[in-house]
Formats: sequence, structure tokens, C-alpha cells
Amino acid sequence: MNRQMNQKSGAARSLSAQVFTDKQGQYLAFIYTYAHMFRRPPAEADMQRHFQVTPPTVHQMIMTLERNGLIRRQPGVARGIQILVAPEDLPILNWLGINQSETL
Repeated sequence: MNRQMNQKSGAARSLSAQVFTDKQGQYLAFIYTYAHMFRRPPAEADMQRHFQVTPPTVHQMIMTLERNGLIRRQPGVARGIQILVAPEDLPILNWLGINQSETL
């Protein structure tokens, strides 16, 4: 039974390791980081402030992420975004100023 569970989780991981653009990756990283910092997903207004873009730009990105299977939204629920990408597949947020090619 353990073996079946591992196979299922492995299948889920490979499904979530989808390709996304750099900009989409930054939105995904922001959603993930925000949700862990504040224990709830960000509102579209939070993303608008962070990325300094217009409300339609944020909404279009959210729709694109959902259409591409990178997030799931709960209709009618505020802050109802769930990331479907494994955390280890997410990029580091640019504003953190971390050089990913530099070793610690």
C-alpha cells in the first residue's frame, strides 16, 4: 500500500512540474510566499501592489495561471487560490535579491 501511495504522489509531482514563463513563475512564487507568510492566499489587490500593475493585468494573469493548470480557484471565495505547482519547482522571488546560481 505504501508503494501505491508513493506512485500516486510521484505522478502528482510530475503533473505539477509544468512549464511556465518567468513572469508566471514570479506570480506563483509571490502567491506561495504570501500564503506562507500570512497564512492565507493573497487578494488580487495584493498582487497589484506588489507587481505595480493594473487590476485587469493581475486578473488576466490569474486566469492564465488557472487555464494552464498552475493554480486552482474557488469560485465566489475571496482569496481562494491554491497553487498546483510543487514548491521545489517555484522560482525565488526577484525582489528578494537572491542569486540562485550563487552557492551558500
